[in-house]
Order: sequence, then C-alpha cells, then structure tokens
Amino acid sequence: MRLRNPRVQLVIALAVLFIIICIFSFNKFWLKRVENGPVSSISPITQQDTPISSAVPLPSASTTKNENVVTYPTEQVDVIVIGSEIEGLYLARAAVDEGLKVKVLDPHKAFGGQILQSQMLFLDETRDDQGHLLVQGRVKELFDGFRNAKIRKLPEFTTYMKTLIKDIPLESGIVINEIEQTNTPDHMHKIASIVYTTDQNEKKKITASYWVENSDYAALISRLDAKRLPGLEKFYGQKNIEYMSAGMMMKFTHVDWKKFNTTFNALKPPEKSKQFGGGYVSDSFAIGLSGMTSAYHPTNDRVFLRGLNAVHQRDGDVLINALLVYTVDPSDPQSVQEAVELGNKETPLILKHFRKTLPGWEQAELGELPTYPYIREYNHYEMDYVLKPSDLLSGKMFWDDVSIGGYPLDLQGTSANKWGIEMGRPDKYGMPLRSFLLKNYDNVIAAGKNVGSSAIAYGSTRIQPNTSLAAESIGIILGQLHGKQKLREITPEEMEKLHQYLALHYQIKLTGVTAVNKITGWNDEEIKKLDSGEITYPSYVHTRKKTPVK
Repeated sequence: MRLRNPRVQLVIALAVLFIIICIFSFNKFWLKRVENGPVSSISPITQQDTPISSAVPLPSASTTKNENVVTYPTEQVDVIVIGSEIEGLYLARAAVDEGLKVKVLDPHKAFGGQILQSQMLFLDETRDDQGHLLVQGRVKELFDGFRNAKIRKLPEFTTYMKTLIKDIPLESGIVINEIEQTNTPDHMHKIASIVYTTDQNEKKKITASYWVENSDYAALISRLDAKRLPGLEKFYGQKNIEYMSAGMMMKFTHVDWKKFNTTFNALKPPEKSKQFGGGYVSDSFAIGLSGMTSAYHPTNDRVFLRGLNAVHQRDGDVLINALLVYTVDPSDPQSVQEAVELGNKETPLILKHFRKTLPGWEQAELGELPTYPYIREYNHYEMDYVLKPSDLLSGKMFWDDVSIGGYPLDLQGTSANKWGIEMGRPDKYGMPLRSFLLKNYDNVIAAGKNVGSSAIAYGSTRIQPNTSLAAESIGIILGQLHGKQKLREITPEEMEKLHQYLALHYQIKLTGVTAVNKITGWNDEEIKKLDSGEITYPSYVHTRKKTPVK
C-alpha cells in the first residue's frame, strides 16, 4: 500500500535521517575513545572528599602506550611538611603524636636546615622584661640542654633532631614539578596534590589535607598565588629587594676559654671598653666585644664582622655567630654558594685577628667550615593576619594565640645598614593562628621563617622559640580537629577548649598572659609611623617624653 499523505512522508523521512545521524556520531565517538584510551577527570577535592583522618595509600597506575594522561605512584597523607627546618618538625612531631599521618619532603639534599646544615648552634632565648623565660613546649628541652651545656655540639643537636623526625617518612632533595590547585565553594584556593621528583629521579604524586611551608626560601608558597609583602628594601629606601644578611658560622678549637673569661672579667669597665668595646663574657658565652670586631677590616665589601654571639661548646671548642654576608638570595643556589665561599675565605683571617686581640686565643685553630649559610630572611607573604610592630610593643594578645613571643625587634644588617638596627623591645606578645595561615588558601600553613609578619616586626617574630611553639601548637590542634573541621572554622569558644587541652596535656600556657603596653597613649598617627618604620622606637620614646605629643 503506498502512502500518499505528504505530512506522513515528511515525518518518516526526518525520523530515518535522525537515526542515521545518531549511528554516525556514536561510531565516531567510539573510534576516538579506542584511539585515545579512557577519559580521566579530576573533580575538586573538598574537605568532605578527603577527610584528614583517611591516611591510606591510593592505588597507583602507570602510563600505557594508548594513554595520553601520565599517572604516577600516588600516596595520601594528612599533612605534608615542605622542608626540614626545626620549627616545622615540631609541627610534624606533634601531629604524629596526635595520631595523624605526616610526611616531610625536603627540597634540600641534606636534612636539618639551619641547625644541622648551617650549624647555627647558638640559640637565642626569649624572656620578658622581668627576665622570666618565655620558652615553652617541646623546644624548651632543647633550650634547657643548650643553657646547661648538654646540647652544644653538632652530634648532640643531631641526636636531638632525630627524636623529632623519628618514624616520620622523609625524602630529601626533592623537586616540586606540578601543583594541582582547586577552588573551594567559599572561593578559596586549595592544594589538592603535588607531583615531585625524588633525589633518585623518580616522579611521584602525593595528596594531603594540609601543606606546611617549612623551607628557608618558600619553596612551596613562592609558587602559589600568594602576595609578597614589602621587605626591608622599603624601610631603607632601596630599589632592589634585599634580605637581612646571611650568617656564616665560625668554629674554632683549642681556645683557652677559662683564661679568656678570667682575664676579661678582671678588667675594670673602662679597660673593657678601651680594649674590647665593652661586652660580656661568662663561663659559657661571650656577647658583644664590638670594639674588637670593628677593628677587623674584611677583604670584601659583602662581608662584615659584627659583635660576637659566641658559645663555649666545651673542651676548648667555640662557635661564633658574627660573620655576615650581604645581598644573598636564598632562592638562588649560585648566590648561596657565593656566600659560603666568601664567608669561609674570611674565617681564617678572622682567626688571626682573634689570636692577636683575645686572651686565651693564642693557640686557637680553625674548626670545621660550614657548607651552607644561616639564612635569616626571605620573602614575607600575606597571611590571614600580619603581625606589626605595634602588636608586639603593645603586648597584644589574640583569642587564637598559638604562641607567646618575645625578643627585641632586631633587624640584622643589610648592605644599606651594615650594623643593622633595633626597632624596640617588647615585653611579650601573642602570635595568632591566623598569622600562620596563607591568605586565600584553604589548606596552606606557614612555619618558622615564613610567619606572617611585616619586615620590621620580623626582627622579633623570627626567633626560634616563638615560631617553634606556634608550630607545635598547630600540629596538636590539627590532631584534635582530626578532619572534622578546618583550622579557619575554629570559633573563639572552641579555641578556648583547645587552649585548655594544650595546657593540660602539653603544659603550654597561651591564655591569661598579660604584657606591658609600651605604646600606651600613642595616637593613631604615631602608631602608623611606628608600623611603617618612620619611627624608631628606642630613640623616639626619649624624644616623646621631652616633647609630649598632643
């Protein structure tokens, strides 16, 4: 029977055409899939997708000849610490003790940061105006051992640091190749994973709930969408970025420290001042003697011998932190190596000067030369809260404190001001959790030298006891949260309970602390100038007393 209705014929024709198109499209898609292999998609990782408590290896896969997407052996942990500076190791140790899975990835080939590799074994304690020790937490054991002469030599520091890293996986000499970032529902950036190359040239991928920047050149944060804050170049009016001088530690042997101590202290104050420029010598330490050091003339303008920070390590072994090298870029291996060569070339000449000018040093010999400089400073990046000089000098405390800090605002020298400058002496002050959380990032924590601080406030905040306590507190808090909520979600009421836990289980006291406010009565304009560096506190306070500000 023949269909004569034109409308019916049109409908049938269109239907047949639709079926032909579908068959053609399906065949084309299938051929492409066979040629290219399976399609891989990665969805944004949220806190719910990867809870901090899940610390199990992920299945790994290898690339086949039919695949375009390269995959690597993949591991999942709770916390990744980038770098092996001692401050971040306290965070790692605390988090592990609280039940989390942690791994340390170190961009340096050798473990131990400024303590072991720079041999910066002269420790600065933090005390308040009344002389009360501010050092708390696990780091107190180290400082007590240093003060009591039980931890002074490199093997003793090495043993101590091995207790921090015990049972924590460590890979040294890694190179970060790729950083996978996602966005969270509240418009924050988030690190989902990184791909890195091991020291054995093997590529791996690792995921974590939190990432800790613990290197001396911001190996991780410098590659993120992070805002660099003005540095000392602004304070000194320089065009180029310059950091505080790096230090080359000097080690000497066969020093008659007893003779040095007794001879120096037998002198009357005017004689001490005339011969040595004043200073202080005890049975363990020698501080200052800047008249003696300034009489030394370096062979290179980039090198400078400032006042001594010397420790008698026992048995005639002496370690000194006083040799500065300027214009060192911690992120540039060539610049770092130049600093090592400059410092180690100067040290034997300085020894000759000491032999001539210091009693008890006549038979002194050169000790082991360091292979890496003591890096004091790198870029400052914006955190949720950036500590300012006014915070420190007013003794401000915060509801989310993770450390109680102290120490003068000690800006070590740069090429623009070789002696450096002190910008004030706080009594003590709080350091909030927010100063260790990278702004606009959901899961990046700063440790040690990476603290959120202005370049001027950094003169004090950088000191080890301050940031070591903060790191340990954060590690403990991460363990207590155990993935149930983010660090940024902690409320004042919840922080109060966490503070109680820190005090009860770790003897870390962060509440009920009061400090002397040294800028009481200052107006907004004065505080603004203090924070910008236009006011140098030690000199200004005397002027202010003579001419009260209205």
